Amino acid sequence: MASIDPTLPIVKNLLLLDSEGKRIAVKYYTPEWSTVASQASFEKALWNKTSRTNARAEAEIIMFDNVVVVYKYIGDLMFYVTGSIDENELILYTVLQAFYESVTILLRQQVEKKTVLENLDLVLLAMDEIVDGGIILETDPPVIASRVTMRGADGEQAPLPITEQTFSKALASAKEHLARSLLK
Repeated sequence: MASIDPTLPIVKNLLLLDSEGKRIAVKYYTPEWSTVASQASFEKALWNKTSRTNARAEAEIIMFDNVVVVYKYIGDLMFYVTGSIDENELILYTVLQAFYESVTILLRQQVEKKTVLENLDLVLLAMDEIVDGGIILETDPPVIASRVTMRGADGEQAPLPITEQTFSKALASAKEHLARSLLK
């Protein structure tokens, strides 16, 4: 396996916790928290440390448990991004901003626990589009949201192959294609 460039920014984890410190959606990218128990312990300690601060208007940056933590509250949710002690805080902030803004776009400005749980698949896909294996892939929220919803760059739905369409969608697609060919 090839070694990773030491200058490459690495994210240790992305966390989305509720207002009580319970996990909603999390992704860990380093072996530091290899068990669910150690992850839960870290999440609870982090929540206890940050729950009494006011990070609603702007994101906050703290050092906690030998990691840099950038976090922000939106509604009843807490968004966290962590990196190593020597990681650039501005890069982590950019990842955090991409995380909560893409979720805001995907949930149509309804960022609250109930909506996130109903659309957990979109949130998890957004997390996967932002960071993969700790490596930052994308930080532009509209691009992330369009990839998650499988839309093209121009915002139009990418055509599905006929084998992946439901019967009604295939029939509608065939009608549309026929109408276009008759109007030419």
